Amino acid sequence: MSPDVGEIAGVAADLDRRDPLAGLRDAFTGTETPLVYFDGNSLGRPLRSTAARLERFVREEWGGRLIRGWDESWMELPFAIGDRIGRAVIGAAPGQTVIGDSTTVLLYKLVRAAYDDARATDPARVEIVVDRDNFPTDRYLVEGIAAERGGRVRWIDVDLSGGVTSAALADAVGPETAVVLLSHVAYRSGHLADAAALTALAHDAGALVVWDLCHSAGSVPAHADAWGFDLAVGCTYKYLNGGPGSPAFAYVAERHQDRLAQPIQGWMGAADVFAMGPAYVPARGMRRFLSGTPPIVGMLALEDSLALIEQAGIDAIRTKSIALTAFAVELADTWLGPLGVTVASPRDAARRGGHVTLSHPAMRAVTAALWQQDVIPDYRDPGGLRIGLSPLSTSFAEVADGMARVAAAVRTEAGGAPTLAR
Repeated sequence: MSPDVGEIAGVAADLDRRDPLAGLRDAFTGTETPLVYFDGNSLGRPLRSTAARLERFVREEWGGRLIRGWDESWMELPFAIGDRIGRAVIGAAPGQTVIGDSTTVLLYKLVRAAYDDARATDPARVEIVVDRDNFPTDRYLVEGIAAERGGRVRWIDVDLSGGVTSAALADAVGPETAVVLLSHVAYRSGHLADAAALTALAHDAGALVVWDLCHSAGSVPAHADAWGFDLAVGCTYKYLNGGPGSPAFAYVAERHQDRLAQPIQGWMGAADVFAMGPAYVPARGMRRFLSGTPPIVGMLALEDSLALIEQAGIDAIRTKSIALTAFAVELADTWLGPLGVTVASPRDAARRGGHVTLSHPAMRAVTAALWQQDVIPDYRDPGGLRIGLSPLSTSFAEVADGMARVAAAVRTEAGGAPTLAR
């Protein structure tokens, strides 16, 4: 006989008591409420300290220092916060990571720069390789860049419950490959790519690799330098809790920085920003990958989040992430499997990122019903309900409560079986 909600609640309470990161949950706004937040992989909760930081900035720095703030700290903030992300989150030495534009704009800049460089070096390299289940922005950008530059896209077909494998990439790359664009964690399934192996495969074919770290940064460790990354982009509003629309970060390995020419030539990327000269001369290093005025207000929340990540350590965060998703999978098997729900994510924790996708034809209606009950997952076609578990702000009790309510909603929307015992 499967365990009831009361028994599982006891298990969850014990897991929370033994969780070394449990106390950090109190740092987040809203965690004291009964709302179940299963969407931390789309928009992270704000930290309580962020409100005070923003208020202080408006009053003291913006209001008090005014334009002097640019000389005093703001001009260097994209690099200072970028280096903190490099150190605490993606395994990058200083001078290789910067806060810039939106994810879409930074991906465009880096993919286009890499493509143009590869094509200039070897005109036969006309292909950009991407999988058909990569995030829509990634796929749309690649198609646009290929059309713009007279190239073509080489598509990789993948299992929607998995992601890009070494065998699939090996079949796709070759002497015509200029750039490979891959996601570290697949947005739909949560598949965790073997980034080191895939990077090596692309390099063996003579291609450059751009990694999309949006669904891993802050939840799954990356080792950009050790794994030989060429370029990478990640957003900051998911596990990094930067807030809606907070700017993305770009990583460019030092060996490529002064060779690549990014295509959006703005004044902030010039060698002498305030010379206002008649011609664009790119800066050295990461400054050349900036374009316009840095989004200072948009990156302030990152300072609080990065301090928490530095306190916890990315490896401990990953350990909890694995435990949370394993607990969710176990409850899905126990409560949802008999209702016809399948786990559309890798079961091997080593191949799974920070979210779990549950598949059933009724999941669109289930998601809508849950939102009305203050249980907030998200929905992805075809029939996928994503459980996004942010390790620093999610408790095991929250997972247990939320999964019980997912099961009840599936029963209601898919035919009306009795609710779970309590």
